[in-house]
Amino acid sequence: MKFFVKKEDLYNGIKIVERATSMKALQPVLLNILIETVDKGTIRLVATDLDLTVVALVDAQVEVEGRITLPSKTLNEIVSKLGDKLITFDMNEGETVVNITCQNSKFDIIGISANEFPPEVYNVETNDENSFDIAIKPLNKAVRQAGFAAAGYESSNLLSGIVCDISGDVLEIASTDGNRLARVREKIENKDGRTSQLIIPSKTLNEFTKMSAFIEEESVKVYTERTKMIIKSERTMTVSRLLEGQYPKYNQLIPNESPKEALVSVSSLISALERVSIMVNDKTSIVKLAFSQGKLKLTADTPDSGKSEEELEIVYNSEDLDIAFNYKFVLEALKNMDCDNVKIGLNTSLSATVLRPDCEDDFVCLIMPVQIR
Repeated sequence: MKFFVKKEDLYNGIKIVERATSMKALQPVLLNILIETVDKGTIRLVATDLDLTVVALVDAQVEVEGRITLPSKTLNEIVSKLGDKLITFDMNEGETVVNITCQNSKFDIIGISANEFPPEVYNVETNDENSFDIAIKPLNKAVRQAGFAAAGYESSNLLSGIVCDISGDVLEIASTDGNRLARVREKIENKDGRTSQLIIPSKTLNEFTKMSAFIEEESVKVYTERTKMIIKSERTMTVSRLLEGQYPKYNQLIPNESPKEALVSVSSLISALERVSIMVNDKTSIVKLAFSQGKLKLTADTPDSGKSEEELEIVYNSEDLDIAFNYKFVLEALKNMDCDNVKIGLNTSLSATVLRPDCEDDFVCLIMPVQIR
């Protein structure tokens, strides 16, 4: 195998795929990136942890065909520190040592045979009948707004996934960890108007939003199969397994109206929460909110450290209400809103509270309060 490649092209390709390498690999080859020649002008990079696979095509001048897997971390460090000249990769047939040179720099890296890399993770067929197109910017925004409420990633936990409901020309994305819920709706181009529900590991969509910065097109095509999903652009492909099971009927939990409603500046509430939370108990992270006519008072206290409080002017005309939350849940919801003001729908001190951006109707966040003692 022998090819020449521009540093920027190769480095971007590595950045796209590297996060899919396995962190705790039972198979050493899963710590590596597969590098293989495709034709005289292209090489393919592939990384996988068996749940998530990412593929990137990179322009190169290929002299001799071949394939090898190289350690992701080492490869990334080497390429990032090389000069901006052409990089040469050279490996003799039947060997696993790759010679990398750039100007006066030279490295010999010991790889693992590409025959040990699982071909089924990226040699996948796609069917246009099970596909839809979606613009990248709205998809990234939807994942950011509706994906943060997912439970911590565990391959067997359904709540660690993000649910995507496709119905006609609407894609609804939601996540919940049992204490909070986020939901957003986006328009898509669904030519056949088909309906389906996908439960996608949160890691898959979060990694896609990061790698999408390297995608030049404005939209991607999403293919769905029974057990996997594929997101394709011209030069990249993301393959992910789907989580299987019955996702909670989250829409039934979101009230259409709330008996009490406050209108609060998003930036002011974020700043107040960040200041008041300095004095929270680290074990509970509780901040108390007291709503009264035109005012919101935030307090936090820790017996060993002291107390903090702050008062905001708000629009609120209902009866007084004291309620408490894990302040991190509120902050995360607010920081994913692109509006100046948030509408806070309230009922009782133990009822779920609804947060909606004042300038858009398609995003809603539900947070369960904690009991005040």
